[in-house]
Amino acid sequence: MRRCAWVNLKNPLYVKYHDEEWGKAVHDDKVLYEFLLLESFQAGLSWECILNKREAFRKAFDDFDYHKISCYDDQKIEELLQNKEIVRNKLKIKAAITNARVFLEIQKEFSSFSHYLWHFTNGKTIYEVGKTQSSLSDRISHDLKKRGMKFVGTTIIYSYLQAVGVINSHEKDCAWYQK
Repeated sequence: MRRCAWVNLKNPLYVKYHDEEWGKAVHDDKVLYEFLLLESFQAGLSWECILNKREAFRKAFDDFDYHKISCYDDQKIEELLQNKEIVRNKLKIKAAITNARVFLEIQKEFSSFSHYLWHFTNGKTIYEVGKTQSSLSDRISHDLKKRGMKFVGTTIIYSYLQAVGVINSHEKDCAWYQK
């Protein structure tokens, strides 16, 4: 079976992620926050590195419960900074907390983060290949920054949109490719 060229076929987690998650439309706010957190930690690192640490992130960040994360205090930040299983970057940890708070504000305004995110495309998936940013990721990144989120630049947001299926970027030779 042909997959996108970026998939490390020697890493079963990566293969499973590609085959079962990447590019598939997500509407569950918990999963949307999980990917937002993971993508923000990926900045400057490889996605494979973050994916390999995903379960450690899940444990460290209370199963990606954004309600709990929004209440993290300095003691919890210090605990996370001591956790060798995750990426220990204080700015990214603080961003996860700030982003959880903004995520909750967006939920209040739009009734769900999913409604907010998908309203940018009128609920439709965009099919495009070979990009790392777009006018869509520019608009969403700008809006999230304006609302106070951190580590949500256009490239990170583009990767996020691919991960949660707002953008489907499977390569033309891939079995999951769609026009």
